[in-house]
Amino acid sequence: MNKSALATVFLVVVIDLLGFGIILPLLPFYAQEFAASAVMIGLLYSVYSFMQLIFSPIWGSWSDRIGRRPIMLLSTFGAVIAYIVFGLAESLGVLFFSRVIAGMMGGNISTAQAYIADVTDSANRARGMGLIGAAFGIGFVIGPATATALIHPTFHEMVANAGFTDFAAWMGENRYALPGFFAAFLSFCSFLMVLFKLPETVDTSKPREKVFRRPSVFTPKFWRLLKDQKGKSARGYLIPLVIGFFLLSFGESSLYSAFPLFAESQLNMTAEQVGIQFFYIGIIAVIVQGFLIKSLTNAFSEEKLFMVGNILMVIGLGLIPFSTSMLTLALFLGLMALGKSLNTPTITSLISKEASEDNVGAVMGASQGLSGLGRMIGPTWGGALFAVYFGLPFVATAVIVAATVWIAFGLISKSA
Repeated sequence: MNKSALATVFLVVVIDLLGFGIILPLLPFYAQEFAASAVMIGLLYSVYSFMQLIFSPIWGSWSDRIGRRPIMLLSTFGAVIAYIVFGLAESLGVLFFSRVIAGMMGGNISTAQAYIADVTDSANRARGMGLIGAAFGIGFVIGPATATALIHPTFHEMVANAGFTDFAAWMGENRYALPGFFAAFLSFCSFLMVLFKLPETVDTSKPREKVFRRPSVFTPKFWRLLKDQKGKSARGYLIPLVIGFFLLSFGESSLYSAFPLFAESQLNMTAEQVGIQFFYIGIIAVIVQGFLIKSLTNAFSEEKLFMVGNILMVIGLGLIPFSTSMLTLALFLGLMALGKSLNTPTITSLISKEASEDNVGAVMGASQGLSGLGRMIGPTWGGALFAVYFGLPFVATAVIVAATVWIAFGLISKSA
């Protein structure tokens, strides 16, 4: 295992996701500056995931052919442009354009996963993939806090008191420009780290067979190639795992729209209290995926951890509407977050092992693309079911996500 390369790719993803975490909570408020409706705000989130669905498999396939570094350079620099456009937006159309660019260039996660698969052996694969999950947790913990600080009047007053009165006035008139530019700066730092610190892991001179040259998830040819993958595990179980990844992302993202509505209407929680719960979820992800996953995979097989994670996630999701206080809600959210923190690094590790050596990037891109589809559908699903009955989005989603338990059971049976 190349620890230096692993640490570098982790830092690249952390820095990039900090920028993502800064932008994410500001989108609804920024869009309202341009009189956007609730539907348009939802589309701002969905268009990013839709573009990932289209482009993640493409970037993954190209990373197999021309190397990981060029794709990560392209995606991190593309994020710089997207965030600059975000900061300069003066209309809803331009704001949408920034999200389209960000989604198109969002191939760094799947390429980073493929890079980790390149530099880790089977025993350390889940630990390496856990670093990506920990990076997400850090981004979602620190990013929103940074966004709040950058737009807060107190920060503007501090800048003015330091003698930068014109800059403070500009920040007051353009509340969302500075977060956008700061996110662009962070992505540029990621770009520089890839450029100067990240070695290439793909031998592009090697002849490759059955490369995903047109890796659209909407074509039968793509799924046939997926079915024919023969990785190191050689169990022929790639398609169920990819579908499971879609279901898990769908289940998690359905929470983002339904959970705040439930917390406000049923438990009288404020926006700040809801934010604390999301912070709590992020902390669990950082602890489990960043620190505990190595010990857990040493003690238990990835297949069993994947199964346990799915069971905990289903139980946590299904119990949320039965919360009677913030304490019980935190308990059920904690179960769900613990389950997600176990099944995310294990399923990405298992997917990478099912892929052939020549197509690791394409397969990771495909799985991230379908994960993006789940994140695109989930929030709309959760919000629509909440309008019917407050407990329906959680129970119904838990029933659907329960299919991943069956997928895990099938995998364990094949392994045996």
